[in-house]
Amino acid sequence: MIGSLLPTANSLPERRTRTKAEACSFVPSHLAWLTMTSYEEQRITLPDGYEAYARLYPAATCRGAVLYFHGIQSHCGWYDASAKRMQAAGFTVLVPDRRGSGRNTLDRGHADSVQQLLDDGLACADHLRDITQHPRVHLAGISWGGKLVAALHATRPETTASLCMITPGIFPLVGVSKTEMFRIGMSMVSAPHKHYDIPLNDPTMFTAVPEWIEFLENDPHQIHQATAGFFLASRRMDKIVAKLGRATPVPLHLMLAADECIIDNDKTTDFVRKLRWPDTGITTYENSRHTLEFDPDHEQFFADLVTWLEKVSSA
Repeated sequence: MIGSLLPTANSLPERRTRTKAEACSFVPSHLAWLTMTSYEEQRITLPDGYEAYARLYPAATCRGAVLYFHGIQSHCGWYDASAKRMQAAGFTVLVPDRRGSGRNTLDRGHADSVQQLLDDGLACADHLRDITQHPRVHLAGISWGGKLVAALHATRPETTASLCMITPGIFPLVGVSKTEMFRIGMSMVSAPHKHYDIPLNDPTMFTAVPEWIEFLENDPHQIHQATAGFFLASRRMDKIVAKLGRATPVPLHLMLAADECIIDNDKTTDFVRKLRWPDTGITTYENSRHTLEFDPDHEQFFADLVTWLEKVSSA
């Protein structure tokens, strides 16, 4: 099955409003090489029996396995192009939709606990390890997914080949207010499935490219709310991430957007540098906003991502 690829800047001769179907299927001619690769749709059975949607990008000759996690609002479809670039370079890539996100319609925006989120991530890692027969997997995560991969490595470092944290949501600049957090805490007593707005509903926070803004405005699979249970689980994950320095060091690449308004780049950079891990790289993209996939530097981002994986795989 060929995955959809969304338009990038200057890919259309004139500006017009496309239908939702067009916005989710258009492939610009200069990126037609992406149709040479494909993904398989899968359902992964999580530890509690939840059936989670995922896309597997199998490499013809697998030189490594990459487990690729999306952010709090997004889903696997946002990152089709980068997954295909890694696939074309010989890496088998698994991109799961988090429970309650993307094409997972059951318990929309919900998680029972931080342990459930960690168990889900580890189950996906084990699924990928079984498919590829690679004992260790490269963990890559974008935004909230960047926080998740840090927590997963802190929890079970022995199955991690490397960490790639892409604009990770460890130190957010935007979050729910103290009043809203109090309400979320109260909801946990009697209504853990009550929904609250995710404070990231302005597409220009993610990208400045008009075609991608249009896509985000029409994307039927992103979520705009999460439950009290999920927000509390995410907050508790911060305590696990804080223990990352105690875990076995692995190669680590931090990738940041210079035009950032969702996460605190300075605090994130300080956090990574204080780990003092021997093989650490930090790359900042000067012309990009939060979602590197959607911005003018995306081709350089793809190339850097593959170069990093090739380097750590050959070490």
